Amino acid sequence: MEFGLWEKYYTEILEDFGFSRENDEESAKLLDEILSTEGCLTLNDLAEIVGFSDKYIVFGAGPSIKEHIRMLKNDYDLKNYVLVAADGATTALIEERIVPDIVATDLDGNIDDILLANLRGANIVIHAHGDNIEKIATMSSFFNNVLGTTQAQPVGNLYNFGGFTDGDRAIFLAVALGASEITLAGMDFGDIVTKYSRPNLPDVLGQADEFKKKKLMYAEKFTNWISENEDVEIINLKE
Repeated sequence: MEFGLWEKYYTEILEDFGFSRENDEESAKLLDEILSTEGCLTLNDLAEIVGFSDKYIVFGAGPSIKEHIRMLKNDYDLKNYVLVAADGATTALIEERIVPDIVATDLDGNIDDILLANLRGANIVIHAHGDNIEKIATMSSFFNNVLGTTQAQPVGNLYNFGGFTDGDRAIFLAVALGASEITLAGMDFGDIVTKYSRPNLPDVLGQADEFKKKKLMYAEKFTNWISENEDVEIINLKE
């Protein structure tokens, strides 16, 4: 999605959630400064690294995630797919001894598991927004093979492929990398959250609050937009 089109949705999101564009831009500037010092990947770099396939599996952190991972392990040859974990879904994959090729994260998931995935070869796509400035400042430099993204105007080393939540941003990323087929695992878009998306959740599953429900509505909206507007086949294992 081109930024000119995305900006219309972005403005809607800012108004709907009461977010600050200035804070988003501040976080993006900080991440760009860190990546300028530490080094980072370009989109072409990442495309070359994962260019062994145009078939992708994007893992969300919904309640179906473990069921879908086990099904994929049994029925699919995962070596033929580029595996993209949306933030907390990384933990579910690590538990099943799977290392994703890419982790798309705003650093809200289990950082130890994301660091472990990175150590074992995962490329990390770090997203800057107004609510994670402190995490950008304290955690970004610990990762290697990083590509940076923002939901505001792209700046410096950062990209904006479209998307709002880790899950739908991961799908937009797969499109930008040239995917022709994207299988969605653990992408439920419902009103139940898991410990993978909310690490402090007291139980494995819990009821989503209104904020999370609204985010999931946008995630589904943008996933549908991709299906309707991009030249890619979307297969949701939940359906």
